[in-house]
Amino acid sequence: MNLSDPTPYIFFTGKGGVGKTSLASATAIRLADSGKSVLLICTDPASNLKDVLETEVTEKVGPVNGVPELHVVNIDPEQSAEAYRQRVVSPLQDILPQRDLDRIREELSGACTTEIAAFDEFARYIAGDGEHKPYDVIIFDTAPTGHTLRLLELPAAWSAFIDENPEGASCIGPSSALKTNQARYRKVVERLKDPKTTTIYLVTRPETTALREADRSGKELLEMGLSNQELLINGLFEPTDDTDLFAVKLADKMQETIAHMPERLKNLTHHSFPLRPWNLLGIERLRQVFEPLDKQEAERVRETVLSDGPETALPDLNQLTEDLTQDADHGLIMTMGKGGVGKTVIAAALALRLAEKGYPVHLTTTDPAAHLSDYLEGITLPENLELNRIDPQAEKRAYIEKVLRQKGKDKSGEELRLLKEDLESPCTEEVAVFHAFSKAIHQAKRKFVVVDTAPTGHTLLLLDTTGSYHREVMRNSGLDTDKLKTPLRYLQDPAFTKLLLITLPETTPVSEASKLQDDLRRSGIEPYAWIANQSMSMRMSAAASGLSDPILQLRAAAEKPLLKRIEQKEAKLLYGVPFIVDEPVMMQMVTVSEKLS
Repeated sequence: MNLSDPTPYIFFTGKGGVGKTSLASATAIRLADSGKSVLLICTDPASNLKDVLETEVTEKVGPVNGVPELHVVNIDPEQSAEAYRQRVVSPLQDILPQRDLDRIREELSGACTTEIAAFDEFARYIAGDGEHKPYDVIIFDTAPTGHTLRLLELPAAWSAFIDENPEGASCIGPSSALKTNQARYRKVVERLKDPKTTTIYLVTRPETTALREADRSGKELLEMGLSNQELLINGLFEPTDDTDLFAVKLADKMQETIAHMPERLKNLTHHSFPLRPWNLLGIERLRQVFEPLDKQEAERVRETVLSDGPETALPDLNQLTEDLTQDADHGLIMTMGKGGVGKTVIAAALALRLAEKGYPVHLTTTDPAAHLSDYLEGITLPENLELNRIDPQAEKRAYIEKVLRQKGKDKSGEELRLLKEDLESPCTEEVAVFHAFSKAIHQAKRKFVVVDTAPTGHTLLLLDTTGSYHREVMRNSGLDTDKLKTPLRYLQDPAFTKLLLITLPETTPVSEASKLQDDLRRSGIEPYAWIANQSMSMRMSAAASGLSDPILQLRAAAEKPLLKRIEQKEAKLLYGVPFIVDEPVMMQMVTVSEKLS
């Protein structure tokens, strides 16, 4: 990484859970320590920047403790959307009755409002707003890939909208409510595309799915004109003890995965960062990111923390399958959690286990960045397992065609043109996905439907849409609300819906899962269980012989207090999945569960 002469704008992007926040924070600290004034911006609705920097992070620019030249800010999409709604509604307060103001706020509660409002804040930093202090470098810890691509696609789309509708309004309200004008949007696009001003770091782990996602997002960014890209491989393991066969196997697998990465990625400049025996939390540990791994230190630390052994015993996926089917032969099962924790592979493994027990199963995903086929490749699926993906673009096209058939019959050419234009709004995609999700819920009345949801931000937007639909039905039905059962009611029914919170046994994913659980409970939704995925300590308890590599031992030992916290303070039920090296991971996940039973 060229940190001696960096570009003014730096983006970190990639699949959720690969370490974007840690590397973005470490880079910001490194540049600030060298004397440059740096602003670190997070645009991820599931941000854990506060935990990583151990500094209060808000929507206002603030200093970072212990790093004088570094400031940080979090662009919270929900807060940005609420401020945007307020700017739309305020001028109408004394003009319209309250019911009309409430209707406008309801119309502006969709996901597209959240997206454009967040981008509106984001764009001001790149365009150079007079309200903000000039910085030598602005670093963006961006959201998971799906969020990032949607965020970066907005400038061109909204520039075109403002060109055609200078005084107009859309599903997000009047364009005059945007803080950033057309000229600023154009400046943002130019700066993003200029290799002299913007660098894109594609962050990945030495894992097949993460590398594929880095390749996909890199190609899409390149198509949008963002060509100055480099690859950062995070968490590359180097064995300290060559007699530890598991450690050697893990290292060999990572090297083989890197050797077979997509060709386009091989041609990029790339840098690797070693897997460390502890989580990268706090300024001092972040300062070590660019330093070589001190294996002797790991050996010294091991002697002080392994006195009681790192083994953990948890019920596995096989036991979870038995528990899910104990009193039911149908229902909705949803895997939820922070991006990169393994929701997709666990959803696939559970669906396969349920199908193998003879139950009809439908496996689907609402995650724009998920690729179920990556995990099921080469596996013969049972006939009673139906597999599909809720594709946002396909659902949007089908929804538009349906609306045009129903409402476009008697319209004039001009009216039809306006209807089509209105249906091209970003809101239409969210509505269409919601309709597909609702169909999946109704299928769960007669079979098991396993839904692999999107990363936390997407998931909350989906549930918000579900909640909006529920409120609309309640308001307009005129029926006894106790007799109505909308999608939200199904999600709130613990006998019908089993929500599984997936986490890695690491500090940040556990904290994020806890936050998500709080949000779900505020919506009247109670998670059924937590699943600790890729548990190194569970692997050790199941193995014929324990690990001897100090780095892996330390990572296993660090899991114990976190798993204890989950059991005592968070989860009603806690299941575990051992750390798996062999491919395919999904099939190994099922096989390991059978062996442990």
